Amino acid sequence: MSAKPKRAFVIGSGPNGLTAAIVLARAGVNVTVLEAQPTVGGGMRSAQLTLPGFTHDVCSAVHPLAVSSPIFRKLPLREHGLEWIQPPQPIAHPMDGGQCATIDDLSVPLANRWADLVEDILAPPRWPKHPLLAAAFGARALWPATVAARVTLHTVRARALFAGMAAHSILPLEAPASAAFGWVLTMSAKSAGWPIARGGSQSIANALVSYLYSLGGEIISNQRVDSLDELEPGALVLCDISPRELARIGSARLPPYYLEKLRRYRYGPGVFKMDWALDAPIPWSNSECGRSATVHIGGTLEEIAASERAPWRGEHSQKPFVLLAQPSLFDPTRAPEGKHTAWAYCHVPNGSTEDMASRIEAQIERFAPGFHRTILARNTMNTADMQSHNRNLVGGDIGGGAVDLRQLFTRPSAGIYLTPARGVFLCSASTPPGGGVHGMCGYHAARWALMDED
Repeated sequence: MSAKPKRAFVIGSGPNGLTAAIVLARAGVNVTVLEAQPTVGGGMRSAQLTLPGFTHDVCSAVHPLAVSSPIFRKLPLREHGLEWIQPPQPIAHPMDGGQCATIDDLSVPLANRWADLVEDILAPPRWPKHPLLAAAFGARALWPATVAARVTLHTVRARALFAGMAAHSILPLEAPASAAFGWVLTMSAKSAGWPIARGGSQSIANALVSYLYSLGGEIISNQRVDSLDELEPGALVLCDISPRELARIGSARLPPYYLEKLRRYRYGPGVFKMDWALDAPIPWSNSECGRSATVHIGGTLEEIAASERAPWRGEHSQKPFVLLAQPSLFDPTRAPEGKHTAWAYCHVPNGSTEDMASRIEAQIERFAPGFHRTILARNTMNTADMQSHNRNLVGGDIGGGAVDLRQLFTRPSAGIYLTPARGVFLCSASTPPGGGVHGMCGYHAARWALMDED
């Protein structure tokens, strides 16, 4: 057996890159994280995007999987400044006529086994630790979300709420396995809540960074890597980047067949994102919406399905499904006293430059008459802006690539984390278990890297 590696570089400081660096540092490896942007965090960055004193999350805002993440639960992140805030209601889904669906409208028999099930859901393809439980989940998970909603749920409110959960997959709701995302997020909401981080998503990154520093790790910002050959020979290299970026920087070390796989990797729809500085809370018609940091806006199952189908056809929905966060209701650090922030996005075709601002705001106004009058300032980001902020968000795809059955388990190839180049591994959301702030892609890749060196 060879000795454990003594030196490693991690390219990218998103949740997976930082987690990978921590796993390596805990194993005694000398780790340096290289981040192209001036601020670390990847999808966990926060900034003043509108007015002074208003803190907005640039990408992720609510973290249903972070609080359940098996690796995050093992790390002393609270000791390094991370504080989770759990709103009274995990999720709200307003309906026409003043109704509002909440998590209480959904019943999921497996929710009481979430702590066990999440270990298998957030794992790479392998024999599950809890096979009977995994089989019971799989029987529900492989259905299209539209079928699952109509067959297993019996009220308009429940079906609408489930559709909103499943829409986080960024898949058409008629696609096989789109129901999996709905069940996963429903179980998470029922069992662990949908928390926000006090101070913004940047606080998650800051806690991971602080812990990495305590282990002796190093981070260098404003350090773009243009070739793997720039790094110290013989060092481990873990890449928290998209397959397209790996092909760009690894062209000299990766064989042609693998480079072709990386270049052919498929990305899903992008997002059009908005942030607002508000003079008052959003004036929801149903006050239940004010008890949650997360609000799904889109009406019925049928409306949401039509909205999520559109970007896969190269179309822009006139009534888009909108995912909205209102963190300042529960975290006063986000805005000046008496003021508020809101964050939202909708799905659009990959690479779209269409301005969806008026359509998003019209959807909010539909369920919160007078919303326009609360707006002090707004910031918009189309798919090009998202990719400019983070090169890994190819065409504005925030999920690390399409998660349909064709590439759900072989992201980005059958080798998953392992590349043909000795000592080079991929650890981004383009590997299992996929997108979300949970760090598990980085955790699994780092463990593979350490075992590969044994």
